[in-house]
Formats: sequence, structure tokens, C-alpha cells
Amino acid sequence: MKYTKKVLKNGLRVITVPMKDNPTATVLVLVEAGSKYETKNINGLSHFLEHMCFKGTIKRPKAIDISKELDAIGSQYNAFTAQEYTGYYAKSDAKHFKQIFDVVSDIYLNSTFPEIEMQKEKGVIIEEINMYEDMPQRHVQDLMMELLYGDQPAGWNIAGEKKNILGMVRDDFVAYKKAHYLPEATLIVVAGKVKEKDVLKEINKIFSKVANGKKAKKLKVIEKQSTPQALVKWKETDQTHFVLSVRTYDLFNKKNAVLSVLSGILGGGMSSRLFQKLREEMGVGYYVRAYNDAFTDHGFFQISAGVDNKRINEVIEACLEECRKLIKEKVLTEELNKVKECLIGNMKLSLESTDDIATFYGSQELLKKEIKNAEEKAKELRKVTAKQVQDLAKEIFQNSKLNLALIGPFKEKEEFLKILKF
Repeated sequence: MKYTKKVLKNGLRVITVPMKDNPTATVLVLVEAGSKYETKNINGLSHFLEHMCFKGTIKRPKAIDISKELDAIGSQYNAFTAQEYTGYYAKSDAKHFKQIFDVVSDIYLNSTFPEIEMQKEKGVIIEEINMYEDMPQRHVQDLMMELLYGDQPAGWNIAGEKKNILGMVRDDFVAYKKAHYLPEATLIVVAGKVKEKDVLKEINKIFSKVANGKKAKKLKVIEKQSTPQALVKWKETDQTHFVLSVRTYDLFNKKNAVLSVLSGILGGGMSSRLFQKLREEMGVGYYVRAYNDAFTDHGFFQISAGVDNKRINEVIEACLEECRKLIKEKVLTEELNKVKECLIGNMKLSLESTDDIATFYGSQELLKKEIKNAEEKAKELRKVTAKQVQDLAKEIFQNSKLNLALIGPFKEKEEFLKILKF
């Protein structure tokens, strides 16, 4: 699939992905602003700002003006905040491209942050935090970030702390947006049944005169660990949810393709080793996953599952044993090829819609400032050898990199530390 990239004089990047056979169009605006760009006292502001951008603009003064206009054309729209970026998007019938572009750009550029809406939204965000804390399968991911990175931006909750949310004022939003929502830190992706000339016409009309500035930077992640670590949170649950992780590599590391294959061997699909072991053989849980999470300056591989409370120690040991097997034995050719094709097939299936295409190209360009298409990524995966997988397993599956976060009816971490070893 072909794409084009243009850079305006003010530094704004534009990616256009024409898809003549797709009846929809997606407009996605990504900006380098997320929880890693925050300080402790404003942790949660990136996420709160994302919410506030939908609460009114100069042209569309109320939240209902935005939602009603998009609903009237059957658009799907939303926003999201991560550690390193925030995104705003709308997707619709391609004939409404100009309209959804106008709305999304208006939200991004001209939000007014009404005081009365800000006070109401504080309650919404606190309930969002409560919701996630009541979902152990989700909340255990936050605990793992806290365990790995501690009291630095990478270890803080993206949604922030409740006391921070309650204390935020309108000036906080204005100052943060001025420091981070700048053209040189912004990428616009348009994918679907659109022509590049039409996209650039709309872009130039609205964004070409936006002044650039000096983008505020994020702190580099500091990693310190020498022994296995655990974080246990007591909760009266019917099953225990855990994340077992090891520190790995950042987005730019050349070993990430090998790491994808290793992840697929352990947790890629219903024929993967961990699915077969935990669900089919042991019958201890419904879901199990294994994947790598990479950021611009750090990364970690994780195994996560929700399992029978009474068998949690047995399950953790089983997961560790599957990791040990990758150290001791080379993967057979048949399994290696099966995993590669599974990964490639799933990647291509995930690129059928315009919003997924926009995210695929946009996330690469925003964070790495380079783009590889699906075929290039497939080629990298097919080159991975059994020896590379084994060498990588030896490198990452070490006690000095091992971590466990857990939510369930347990109070002490010592019993788990006893079994945390490769």
C-alpha cells in the first residue's frame, strides 16, 4: 500500500494513504504529548486535556455541537492518550472527509476549555480511574509499570492521581497545550478514499499558518534492577490476575522482529505454548497473552493471565518453565514457520480498515520518523532464525530482569519472590 509524506514549513507532517476501494476515510491527528511529558504535580494532565478538547471550540461552543455534527453523518470518533502521544480521530463515509477533517482540526486547534465543563469532567475522570481500578485484568498493567519504573513518568498512571485531577485549573491546560501541541510535534494522517491533493488543500487551509515553537522534552527513562522484583495488591477476587515481565529493548532495536517471533511462540494464538499449557492442559484460566511493549527509550516483554487463585504459584512456575525451554532448546522449523505466518497474517488482517491503517502508519512516523509497510515487516519476520530466538531468550530471560505484578487475595510478596527465578 502506497503512501505519501509532506512536511509543511512550520514542521507539521502529513501522511496520506489513498485507498480507492475502501468507502471510508479516517482523519487522525497525533501529537507528541503524553504522560511521559508531565511532572509529578500535573500527572494526568495529558489525558484530562484530551477529554477537554471535546468540550467546545470557538466554532462549536458546546460538546453537543461536536457530537451532534459527527453523529449526524454516522461518524465514529474518539481520542486516546498514551505515555508518549495523544491522538484525535474521526472516521466516516469518504464523502464526508472535509467535514470530519474540519471537526477534528477544530478540536485540536481551537478548544476553549470552559471552566464549568472542566469542573464536571473532573468527576468523569475520577470515575474512569475508579473503573480501571475495579478491573484487575486492566489495573495489573498499571502496577507493572509502577514496579518497573517507579516514581518517574514511565511509572505513573496515564490517567493521573485523583488529587491531581481535583486540583487542576484552566491555566494548566492552556500552558501545557502551548508547550506541547506544536506543529513540529504533530502528525496528521488521512487514510481512505481520498486524493492527496484534496488532503493537502484542507491541510494548508487550516494548518499552514499555525506558528511553531520550542517543544518541551520528556525525561529519559532510568532503569535499575539487579534481582527479581514483585508487587502484590490484595483484592478479594475470584481469580488472580498477574503480569510476568522482563526488561527488553526500545522501539529502535534491531532485535524487535526476533522478539515478536519469541512472543508469538509463547502467546500467539490458541496453538501457542502458553495457551496450550495453561488452558488446554492445566485448565487454570481463560486468557493468556504474551507480547512485547516497546517505547522510544525502553521496553518490556510480558506474559499476562487470569487464573485460579489456588493454583497461582503453579501457573507462574509453568510460565517460567516455558521460558526456560526457549533457552535450552531451539524451536523446530515447523513451529517457527507457523508462528511467523500467524504473526504476518494477523498483521495484515488488522490493516483492513482506514482507522487501523492510519494508526499503523501514524504511530511509526510519529515515534520513529520512519515507516515500514506490511510487506517489509513480513520480510523481517520471515528472516528470523531458531538460533536468534534461542540467543534472545538467553539474553532477556534473566533473574536480574524478572518482575511480577499481581492482583488477588494475597497480601505478601515474599512467597512469590521464592519462585521468581529462571
